[in-house]
Amino acid sequence: MNALTRWRRRAAAAVAALWFGLPALAQDCPPPVDAAPAAVADRGPLWAIERDGRRSWLYGTLHLGRPGWATPGPRTAAALAASDVVALELDPEDPAVQRVLLAEALRPVAPLAPELATRLARAVRGACLDPAALAALHPAMQAIVVTLAEARRAGLDTAWGQEAALARAARGSGRPLVALETAELQVAVLLPREPEAIAAAVDRTLAPLESGQATAALQRLAGAWERADLATIADYESWCGCVADAGDHEALRELNDERNPALADGIAALHAQGHSVFAAVGALHMTGPQALPRLLEARGFVVRPVSPAP
Repeated sequence: MNALTRWRRRAAAAVAALWFGLPALAQDCPPPVDAAPAAVADRGPLWAIERDGRRSWLYGTLHLGRPGWATPGPRTAAALAASDVVALELDPEDPAVQRVLLAEALRPVAPLAPELATRLARAVRGACLDPAALAALHPAMQAIVVTLAEARRAGLDTAWGQEAALARAARGSGRPLVALETAELQVAVLLPREPEAIAAAVDRTLAPLESGQATAALQRLAGAWERADLATIADYESWCGCVADAGDHEALRELNDERNPALADGIAALHAQGHSVFAAVGALHMTGPQALPRLLEARGFVVRPVSPAP
């Protein structure tokens, strides 16, 4: 194996950490998540959406989770069983998606200013990640990987996020799995190319980690998602510690609100083709003026929450 191949494999492993677990290397590192499974229960907001005499479902997901959270509760399992298509933002296990992610994460960009580079390096060390494995990655990707590693301090891990579990459930049942977005679109939002935008993205990601607010915010978000507490999720900007100025607000709007009309169009188009769709999208997309339930109502759907099973 030549040096270039080894370097690419290290970088690919770092990118794969977006979807799989990250190693903890020392006592003060983010600890492994307790693997004791949680009881099977209904978690996360779920809506029935009806139009043209046919029912589909909209489910708000969390991209991180705890053991057992990836197992659907009774109401979610029933909705999945009644659907004939599963629609996700992206299929996280699709090799084509992973190729795009890796290619963009490895595309050269301008280096960070020294002070910001020092902050990022400090965060990488604090999360007990291998600096050599991350060095070739886009700086914003490095910051994302650090955040996912640090999520373990909140007892959360990508291994138990809902998207991968739903993708496996779709394949296991023979249901078609449809992506509502492209990897290129998500990468364009997450990995900017202009130096000023890169610096802003890295600073925005590191600030909650450095202030110590990130763990508490993730715990609060996870708890609100578990209870399907949309009021708390909708108020995310006020308590996440991640919105310090108008630039942060605009970035969050770009990440969530601006993508919602196309997501709603994709769900509506699948339903119009005669499918009963189980559409699963990040829970933050269910809030605000451009909330997906609201947009689907505007597209002629009757939208109603599905109460947890007794």
